[in-house]
Amino acid sequence: MNQKIIWLSKGKPTTLIHKGKEFRSGICKNQVEKLEVKSSHILDDDVANHDYHGGSERVICVYPYEHYDFWENLYKQSLPKAAFGENLTVSGMKETDVCVGDIYQIGEVVVQVSQGRFPCSTINKYTNINTILNKIVEHGFTGYFFRVLEVGRISSDSSIKLIKKHPAGISVAAIHHTFFHHKENLSQIEKILSLRELSEEWQVRMEKLHRQLMKR
Repeated sequence: MNQKIIWLSKGKPTTLIHKGKEFRSGICKNQVEKLEVKSSHILDDDVANHDYHGGSERVICVYPYEHYDFWENLYKQSLPKAAFGENLTVSGMKETDVCVGDIYQIGEVVVQVSQGRFPCSTINKYTNINTILNKIVEHGFTGYFFRVLEVGRISSDSSIKLIKKHPAGISVAAIHHTFFHHKENLSQIEKILSLRELSEEWQVRMEKLHRQLMKR
């Protein structure tokens, strides 16, 4: 599959307005020609709420370019570039194609898929589409995060190379749909929990589901 960078984006938190009320968010990104990627952050890029965003497990936010057509056809309106606050907008790397633990080289940087993105209501405010969060949950078009294994620079013309496919083959989409839509699937939950490469945040979520099922 042809894996390609469409946009690189970064930005610091700004004050935005939705329905007359101010809110702070790092979702508004600007397109750039390069990203300087450190072990725990991207230079000149940040999030507003460090309790729920950012950190070493969520250094690079990725969103599949193919979904933009879906959203724009569904809502009959254009979305801004990097509308989902992503740093990398890519083609050929949808949530169904990418598995937790997969390792890629992008430019000088070596990264590993750590988790899918847990969707939040900021996307509704930023796009002024009140139902987009629910639709993201329904379809699993969340995007995902990379942790950084080797730091360096990513340029807009950098190639994307799959270095190692994780043997478990559990996609970002599969984890999302298990958590949101198939909470009773004990065997799948246990497979997901066996992934050492899954971020702590998602380990906690899946462990909670597991405990609830085991109490029945």
